[in-house]
Amino acid sequence: MDRETEEVLDAVGPRLRALRRHRGITLADVATTTGISESTLSRLESGQRRATLELLLPLARIYDVPLDELVGAPRTGDPRIHLRPIRKFGMTFVPLSRRPGGVQAFKMLIPATPEPLEPEPKTHDGFEWLYVLNGRLRLVLDDLDLTLPPGEAAEFDTSSPHWLGSADGGAVELVVLFDPQGVRAHVQEPHRPVTPG
Repeated sequence: MDRETEEVLDAVGPRLRALRRHRGITLADVATTTGISESTLSRLESGQRRATLELLLPLARIYDVPLDELVGAPRTGDPRIHLRPIRKFGMTFVPLSRRPGGVQAFKMLIPATPEPLEPEPKTHDGFEWLYVLNGRLRLVLDDLDLTLPPGEAAEFDTSSPHWLGSADGGAVELVVLFDPQGVRAHVQEPHRPVTPG
């Protein structure tokens, strides 16, 4: 076994222990859920037992992390996520998460334009939460037309007609969490102003 492989395998135990402690669960809990004995789990975490695919697969499932995270990929140990930006609808989406399925995190960049664009609301399945980092975001949602400055957040069901763009033609940066299953879980959604009457 080459030295690089040995180093990767030696790091698995401490990583497993840190994941388990971070989630606040005991070896007994993990053993019950995975069917792996407590002694095997203990030896795995302490480095007395080498990790195998047969052991790592159920642990990746219980800790809800990709298998490559358990073995420390990327090989440099670099914790940064190296995913390519996605360009669509004239905007750039930088993925911030690697987990398949469930909630996806993106940094969204809306470029500056000579004049603000005309909204073209769309619908799709899911639920979205957003937080404005820089610029002034225009959020059109059903019959609402909102301007969100830096530091403001919103959440909404994406089956409602919606559109995101610059409120003033300037560039906008925001963080977006998108759940394709439509699970709602963050802050209050924008509400309609109440008019006396």
